[in-house]
Amino acid sequence: MKKLPYILIAARFILAPIIVLLAYFKGTEAGSLILGLMYFGLLTDIFDGIIARKVGVSSEKLRRLDSQTDLIFWLSLGFAAYFLNPELIKNEWRGILLIFVMEALCYVVSIWKFGKETCTHAFLSKMWGLSLLIAFTYLIGFQQTGWAFYLTVGLGFVSHIDVILIVLLLPKWQYDVPSSYHAWKIRNGKERKKTVFFN
Repeated sequence: MKKLPYILIAARFILAPIIVLLAYFKGTEAGSLILGLMYFGLLTDIFDGIIARKVGVSSEKLRRLDSQTDLIFWLSLGFAAYFLNPELIKNEWRGILLIFVMEALCYVVSIWKFGKETCTHAFLSKMWGLSLLIAFTYLIGFQQTGWAFYLTVGLGFVSHIDVILIVLLLPKWQYDVPSSYHAWKIRNGKERKKTVFFN
């Protein structure tokens, strides 16, 4: 069981190039398979952290590995969506650029302050992950953007602001900080309760 979180993270990492290759070489005929892999990848993301905390192996190394794998996994779905629907993606370049800028800003602020990338696994970031799931379902499964895409862009902007505030408020680098409110409590020396199912 102690190795299972690493296996789940590795599975998600391996899925990333498979998703890109399927989209590039098979096109829309692989859409259903790509969606299936995306949902499977999300399940691995949910359970790797829960299992790690349950069996007592949650560590900085594991959580940082999880965060970077998440980034690679969702980027692979972004490339897949582009290969399957290039015109849709091009039409929404402003929203996509905003998310990329915010993601980069999170890294810049965290590396500038702590010399490490962000690894907050914040609540709003988790909600953004669910909105990405919905948006990619619409993009890949139904060739649509609409409300799902705009929800993802809006929630992505807000969740990245929250991460930046967490980084700025924390007195020292930490992983698994639920929100900027919790970061403020940590800054003021207050303990926070950790849970198996969240962080």
